Amino acid sequence: MKNQDLLYTSAVDLLTAYRDRKISPVEVTKAILDHIEKTNPALNAFAQFAPERALEDARNAEALWGTGDASKPLLGVPVTIKDTVAMRDMPPRSGSNTTAGAKVARDAPVAQRLVDAGTVVLGKTTTSEYGWSGVSWCPQTGKTHNPWQLGMNAGASSAGAGAAAAAGYGPLHQGGDGAGSIRMPAHFCGIYGLKPTYGRVPISPVALSDLTATVGPMTRSVADAALMLDVMAGDHPADFTTLPKPPYSYYERLGERPVIRRIAYSADLGHARVDPEVAEISLAAAQDLAKDLGCELEMVTPEWGPKGPDIERLLWAAHMTRAEPNLAKWESQMDPGLVACIKDGIGITMSQYMAGKARKYEYVTEIHRWFEDYDLLLTPAVSIPAFPLPDLMPNDWPRHSWDWLQWAEFSYPFNLSGSPAASIPAGLNKAGLPVGLQIVGRRLDELTVLQASARFENIRPFTTRPTAYLSAQKDAQHA
Repeated sequence: MKNQDLLYTSAVDLLTAYRDRKISPVEVTKAILDHIEKTNPALNAFAQFAPERALEDARNAEALWGTGDASKPLLGVPVTIKDTVAMRDMPPRSGSNTTAGAKVARDAPVAQRLVDAGTVVLGKTTTSEYGWSGVSWCPQTGKTHNPWQLGMNAGASSAGAGAAAAAGYGPLHQGGDGAGSIRMPAHFCGIYGLKPTYGRVPISPVALSDLTATVGPMTRSVADAALMLDVMAGDHPADFTTLPKPPYSYYERLGERPVIRRIAYSADLGHARVDPEVAEISLAAAQDLAKDLGCELEMVTPEWGPKGPDIERLLWAAHMTRAEPNLAKWESQMDPGLVACIKDGIGITMSQYMAGKARKYEYVTEIHRWFEDYDLLLTPAVSIPAFPLPDLMPNDWPRHSWDWLQWAEFSYPFNLSGSPAASIPAGLNKAGLPVGLQIVGRRLDELTVLQASARFENIRPFTTRPTAYLSAQKDAQHA
């Protein structure tokens, strides 16, 4: 294979090529590292780049392949880890100047599982500060640019993972999602991102966000996401909220036709403002998927939809007060939007917070009861295409000191409910920027979401690659 082909080879195909001795993990890793070194100064997808570790991992994988020991399911496959995830040799910085000198005693379960599976760890990818926003900027690493157009939002808080996947920095990328931070970068960067059911993949320490944050795969193909989820899923003693691993392989069952009785599409959940091109592209994609599944696409406006914004905004601000202790020393060096959000959260009384949680539980119950009648809900993944950095919202949207959630109304409902949800590329708008279709399933049913995603990928393959970042100047990194 040519080096350019190696950059975009899937994990599934890499494993086959390793097994057939057509290429080696070292050859693949060197090609990807060379590509990263040439292009990442402009893209800025890495918070911690680890070429020496990657080469060591690749040599170890190559040696195991040479002995015929292929027991590790991702042996020699390059991966990135989000910089909010604990690793002993790359402590989490979480996009914040407040974390300088932080150390951790052990790898987080998701990182350990990926390492134990034989992956080649390329480094840690960028995030917004503490993962608080959907904008790919933080005080510590600056702007992470969208590979499709530099200067545009790559989506956060898993921005680096989304940009890296789109740019060919290996096939597998671990993301995290507390209000859409897997699905937003997937939408903005034109890749596939799956937020599993809450608890399907362990998080340690358990996030202080009322059981909304989870971690999952960000890849260029559905099959790679399924392969990655097989490794990450399952209960762990470090996370008391985790769920058992399903008694089957997501990857092995991916090609089965999902059993779909009813499939619905909501253009706005009854309240969201949506860019006309995003609406048009996502609806056409939903219609194609429903047709392929042999179902009528039912246009719906769920009654629970308009109840979400007030609940989410109260809880989001309240939960961000976990960073309040940093204000006394670090406020001037923190993201101003995060600071504003924390200060709004400080003003929320305990009785207001408890009332908000009560409304959340009622809201979540409504969502799950709604899914008794529908197998899948389809929506736009995000209301808008990528917009200029480092703004919290596009120029023609209402200003607010921190409320970026107004353009992400489709994602957080399924963090609150814990439902599995994915963003899959649905096309490009007239400006050449990606648009994603969100596919939401019933709680615990990642398999149907993955199977439906695979069907869509088959009928609407997205093979266009971004090129804008390839010719960018190095000084664009922190512009």
